[in-house]
Amino acid sequence: MQDLGIKVLFMGNNFWRLLGGLGITIKISLIAVAISIVLGIFMGMIMTVKNPVTKAVTRIYLEFVRIMPQLVLLFIVYFGATKTFGINLSGQLSAVIVFAFWGTAEMGDLVRSALISIPKHQYESGEAIGLTRIQLYRYIIIPQTLRRLIPLSINLATRMIKTTSLIVLIGVVEVMKVGQQIIEANRYTVPNSALWIYGTIFFMYFFTCWPISLVSSWLEKKWAN
Repeated sequence: MQDLGIKVLFMGNNFWRLLGGLGITIKISLIAVAISIVLGIFMGMIMTVKNPVTKAVTRIYLEFVRIMPQLVLLFIVYFGATKTFGINLSGQLSAVIVFAFWGTAEMGDLVRSALISIPKHQYESGEAIGLTRIQLYRYIIIPQTLRRLIPLSINLATRMIKTTSLIVLIGVVEVMKVGQQIIEANRYTVPNSALWIYGTIFFMYFFTCWPISLVSSWLEKKWAN
């Protein structure tokens, strides 16, 4: 065991520190996802408005978010905004802002796709039987939209959890940063500890995201019938 270097996981409280770092990762992801869902619903509804100016603005926002790497956005917010405007932002808050900004665009596009996927005759049938606009959305449009939207939203959450590994580069003490600290602290006593630390982090991400992906797949199959 000493030769393999796996002992580094059980030295002191290293393993519990990794779990604590994973908790920070999940916390940032969940906050960003919650904000993205709320703002993304409004963004998606705005994207369906048949106004050329509105469509152009939302399209530019969506393309900007998709083209710009999340790491660059993190650096712009954490390093650029803090120095240029004198704003005191922590690494965690910067990460939430960036991932919510990214998630809102992605969620908005999912909502837009879900809304326009509802056949036009569904709207016409609801109006033909005398439903008000509110009743039409409450009983016909929203239930069908949710069936399309929820599995896709869950997939977005898994993507966000995995992408949060980038926040190590702005100094947030999440699971990757904790892993680096453990490796650095034991570089002489356990020189091959990187394999075991990063391997453990791999499985932590896997067992965090895998159940979420299974739920998404199960919902897609269930609601496809």
